[in-house]
Amino acid sequence: MAFVFPGQGSQYVGMGKDLYRQYPEVRELFEEASHVLNFDVAKLCFEGPKEQLNQTMYTQPVLLTVSLGAALALNVKSDKGIAPAVAAGHSLGEYSALVYAGALSFADAVRLVHLRGKYMQQEAPPGTGGMVALLGLDRLTVNDICVRVSGAGHTVEAVNYNCPGQVVIAGTQEGLQAAGDLAKEAGARRCVPLAVSGPFHSSLMRPASERLAHDIEQVTIKDLNIPVVSNVTGDYVRTAPQVKEELVKQVYSPVRWEDSIGRMHKDGCDTFIELGPGKVLSGLIKKTVKGALVFNVEDIGSLEKVLAQLKEVG
Repeated sequence: MAFVFPGQGSQYVGMGKDLYRQYPEVRELFEEASHVLNFDVAKLCFEGPKEQLNQTMYTQPVLLTVSLGAALALNVKSDKGIAPAVAAGHSLGEYSALVYAGALSFADAVRLVHLRGKYMQQEAPPGTGGMVALLGLDRLTVNDICVRVSGAGHTVEAVNYNCPGQVVIAGTQEGLQAAGDLAKEAGARRCVPLAVSGPFHSSLMRPASERLAHDIEQVTIKDLNIPVVSNVTGDYVRTAPQVKEELVKQVYSPVRWEDSIGRMHKDGCDTFIELGPGKVLSGLIKKTVKGALVFNVEDIGSLEKVLAQLKEVG
């Protein structure tokens, strides 16, 4: 079994509210996040405004809190009876996985992702760049398109290998437009602009990673209790030095999510539980691993459903 944690884009106003009301442990987690960040995390999460919640520097720590709250609720409700062999997270979600695996304290992680979001936001002034999901093309075709557009003087790169037939590109607005035109010529079913504020996971984020590297040096990172699959390599990280290196590279490197899921499945993982808002990762996993058992926990209803289904399958 693997626990997987979603990244930016899964957030919505009201997420995690009933888990917060039901479980004192989840409330304590929110209170700790509010104390570290000096703003009311629960209020922003449950009431919005949506515009602020969607700002990267706020989205990241709030999503981390909600996702780990879902994991905590599952742990409490199952009386610690559900233990994953491995964990992974998509982009920001990798921090949730690392906290769950014992590499980072929650307080350090929530502070780091707040800074991570702030630096990423500052490197991407509104209108200068973005991200587009290309549907229906394989990764080699997308990589070739990016090479052609970059050769013409624009910045555009493949940054999320999400599942077969879904690759996200990032870059300047001009680069994205040119790449989109070539993608349609190559047979892409759709080109979907993402609701993000910048070209995340591209080389344009290197300055943000350099600033974050200084902050990562200031926190204690421990060896992991369970392995976490890295976005950067699609392979396991198990030691503190590996974690530190991967978190710096992750800001400007592609997210190899399809490879990460494939690696876990190859090693015998056939059950995945997505912890946090939405079912984005659940959908990607179903397209990557046919026949896998995929569940999600984001509220009381889905939590009880998961426990009942897991009991049923033994």
